[in-house]
Amino acid sequence: MIRITEAAQEHFAKLLANQEAGTQIRVFVINPGTPTAECGVSYCPPDAVEANDTKLDFEKLSAYVDDVSAPYLEDAEIDFVTDQLGSQLTLKAPNAKIRKVDDDAPLIERVEYVLQSQINPQLAGHGGKVTLMEITEEGIAILQFGGGCNGCSMVDYTLKEGIEKELLQKFPELKGVRDLTEHERGEHSYY
Repeated sequence: MIRITEAAQEHFAKLLANQEAGTQIRVFVINPGTPTAECGVSYCPPDAVEANDTKLDFEKLSAYVDDVSAPYLEDAEIDFVTDQLGSQLTLKAPNAKIRKVDDDAPLIERVEYVLQSQINPQLAGHGGKVTLMEITEEGIAILQFGGGCNGCSMVDYTLKEGIEKELLQKFPELKGVRDLTEHERGEHSYY
C-alpha cells in the first residue's frame, strides 16, 4: 500500500525516539477522493490506534492507516530528500484525489480515473479541467472542458494531440474523443 524509503524510516525513527514509548506514525487522507484531498502524517500514540486501522510494519517503525484513507493511499510513497536547499519529507499519493480502479473495471470508470489522476492535474496548471460526460456505443468518449480551457485557443490541440492520444493508447477499445463544450472567450480563459 505505502512505501516508506530507508531515508524516511531513519528520519521518522529519530523523531519517534523523542515521543511516548510505543508511538508510531499515522498516514491519512483528508477529503479522500475529492479535488481537495490532502495527505498527511502524524504521530500515533498507542491509545490512538483504532480497531479498524491497518498496521503496516517497516524495518524501523510501524505506520497506521484508517480504513477510509487506505484505498486512496495505494501506491503512495514517503521519502526524505536532501538537496542544496536542505531536507524535506515528501509524500506522494497519486490516488488520493480519486480511488484507483481495477484493470477489469468498466471502461467508463477506467477512463474517468485516468482523466482525474493524470490529465486534470496537467490542465489545472492553466486553470482548466475536463469531465467525462459519456462513452457512446460506438466507443467515442464525450468530454466537456471547463475552467480556463473554455475559450482557450489551444483546446483543439490539447484534445487531439494530448488527451485523445493518451486515452487511445491506454484504452484500445476507444475509437475517439469528442468535445461537447461550446467554447466562448471570457475573462476566465487562459492565454
